[in-house]
Amino acid sequence: MPKSHYITDPAPFTHSLRTKYLTITPYCMKRIHPIDVTRGIVMIIMALDHVRDLMHTTALTQDPTDFRTTTAALFLTRWITHLCAPSFVFLSGASAYLTLKSRCDLSQTKQFLLTRGLWLMFMEVTVINFAFWFDLQFRTIILQVIFAIGLGFVALSFLLKVSARIIGVIGAGIVFLHGLTLLVPVPQNQGLAVVWSFFFRTNVFTITPNFTLGTLYPFIPWLGILLSGYAFGSVFEQSAPIRKKLLWRSALLALSLFVIIRLINFYGDPFPWAVQKSELFTFLSFINVFKYPPSLLYTLLMLGIMFILLALGDTKPNGFTKVLATYGKVPMFYYLLHWYLIHSLMFGMLFLQGFSWKDIPIGTFSFGRPPNSGVELGIVYSVWLGVVLTLYPLCRWYGKYKATHRNIKWLSYL
Repeated sequence: MPKSHYITDPAPFTHSLRTKYLTITPYCMKRIHPIDVTRGIVMIIMALDHVRDLMHTTALTQDPTDFRTTTAALFLTRWITHLCAPSFVFLSGASAYLTLKSRCDLSQTKQFLLTRGLWLMFMEVTVINFAFWFDLQFRTIILQVIFAIGLGFVALSFLLKVSARIIGVIGAGIVFLHGLTLLVPVPQNQGLAVVWSFFFRTNVFTITPNFTLGTLYPFIPWLGILLSGYAFGSVFEQSAPIRKKLLWRSALLALSLFVIIRLINFYGDPFPWAVQKSELFTFLSFINVFKYPPSLLYTLLMLGIMFILLALGDTKPNGFTKVLATYGKVPMFYYLLHWYLIHSLMFGMLFLQGFSWKDIPIGTFSFGRPPNSGVELGIVYSVWLGVVLTLYPLCRWYGKYKATHRNIKWLSYL
């Protein structure tokens, strides 16, 4: 979590188009296995970051990417979780494209994306933010990845009449150029600063002494990733051999661009890499890319890794990939449960360490964890594995329930 604070109806398809889309390869009517596998991987990794956030000894006081104080293990524990948000957002865009093709109805898809987007935004500021803080007064609201996806769906619902290629150009343009907005200073007026940050900057605002607002996932940079994912959705319409080849090529392109631009060390990330105290830390500096907001180099590196996972997961389902896909089929269900479980485990840790309810801090931007609490990194990993294993049977049950109760429409929103 960043430490910085701000101071100061479209027309329906014709019959011929319906026929065309209905006769496109039949897998467009079912789940795409490599998407579920990849999403499952990043959801499992995501839980590690949140266990670290709430339970690691130095999580409240130390930035794990600060080379003056971090260790390689702690840095990599944080760094690998950078993969999660852009993968979620990009694959959400791709899923929106596949939804349009499977429904074969522009108006219906627009309505679905609009209502789903509004629902996700509502969930972020209510159920999800309560899971972050366990504060019934909602003195802290942070707008994170679910809000970004929701707002992106709302925007995309009004762009469906535009060709996927043009949407992809818009998305790529945002990804490559939004870094220029960092050259624009945040307005001194707080109201204007909130608006500017909502669209372009990660910021934390003390609105009142009892209310804090965090624009952790500014809309425009993440919209660029979602729109790029929407345009990429056509790749998943291809046959498996062609799709896999395209995924590997996409990975090579993204990672090659990352290396070239990073070596130039001029544009693409607000923090240039630099020689460090050892070769290992110099390498870590090279891959230490900025997430808040997502820099061009961050996006290229993380999406490049995501393309590799998609290509590796694009195989005939086996026992291992089926386990991963179990998590990937129920992303929102998993996301909600894992936050409530981890936060509850944090309180259990506090009580085992001798703290009582009177020691738990209450207020804005507080997880409820007192100073001098927490566990070492090895225990963080143990708790993480326990969380993931505990949620597996629940995700498996819910996935089967959704699959056998498709007539219950509200299940598609969870």
